[in-house]
Amino acid sequence: MLKDISHIAIAVSNLDRACAFYRDIMGGEIVNRHVMAPQKVEVAFVKFAGHTKIELLCPTEDDSPVGRFLAKHGPGLHHVCFETDNIEQQMAFFEDHGVKMVDKTPRPGAEHDRIAFAHPTSTLSTLIEISEPLR
Repeated sequence: MLKDISHIAIAVSNLDRACAFYRDIMGGEIVNRHVMAPQKVEVAFVKFAGHTKIELLCPTEDDSPVGRFLAKHGPGLHHVCFETDNIEQQMAFFEDHGVKMVDKTPRPGAEHDRIAFAHPTSTLSTLIEISEPLR
């Protein structure tokens, strides 16, 4: 079962500029900025006073998934991430209900969690990520 929105991810072409905007104009705190080499992306999480975070995604290479997204769509909303206590159970539930999964098994996420993506062709055109925090 899904619990809450973990974060909303935004694809950007300049991570420094995006971090400055979300810090200086939006009042967020930049936390957990790092490169995820296997995904060819640099991420930065923006934390606000509440629970939900913004994840800024900037490709490190043009041929990365986020690089291809930017080339096709430009900067903007990339995905919405929901938390779950049991990612395998949630993935099975999605598949049982006709939702096509991008990931067949969970993989490591940017915040020391396990993640999987549901394909936007079966989620009303929105890329959905599910995340199980490691405790």
